[in-house]
Amino acid sequence: MKTVGIVVSTLLAELILMIIFVSLGLYNVSTMSPDPGFLRWIFSHTSDNSAKHYSAGIAIPSLTDSTMIIKGYQRYHELCQTCHSGPGLTPTPVERGLYPHPPDLMRSAKHMGANRLFWVAKNGIKSTGMPGFGWTHSDKQIWSIVAFLEKMKNMTPQEYAAMGQLQAKAKNVDMKMSGRKNERRR
Repeated sequence: MKTVGIVVSTLLAELILMIIFVSLGLYNVSTMSPDPGFLRWIFSHTSDNSAKHYSAGIAIPSLTDSTMIIKGYQRYHELCQTCHSGPGLTPTPVERGLYPHPPDLMRSAKHMGANRLFWVAKNGIKSTGMPGFGWTHSDKQIWSIVAFLEKMKNMTPQEYAAMGQLQAKAKNVDMKMSGRKNERRR
């Protein structure tokens, strides 16, 4: 009985100390002050294992359609490149200023399955700066990003730059086509 009393007293004292620590704001939440190693390990493993758990049952569609990949590049360029960069690109000030630092998606795509990449892009990860695009984008749009990531994991910087040029040409064609449609309506 004495042991139970000691355990309960110890837990209560730890809870009170934690409440005081949190209430006084003693933990430095600045991105300029990295977390201690054990906290980095806890946060990293928690997010990795959570994404692995929740993405396990997601069925993966075909991700080889070139149109889907080009649309995925466009969405990646608009939504992801600022934080995750790309092959041959220099990290942006936003990417360097985030903590925890965003992962290199070329490397991540090699060891994460497409279902986990989809789950993370759709749901985001709390307290990392990674938004959940499921609020603003359809599953089809998110899968196009994943299709591009699957392609990007083996891309050279030159191939990445060529994707940008290909996407720009496609965008110009779309703009010309919509201009013709507007001329016909007049």
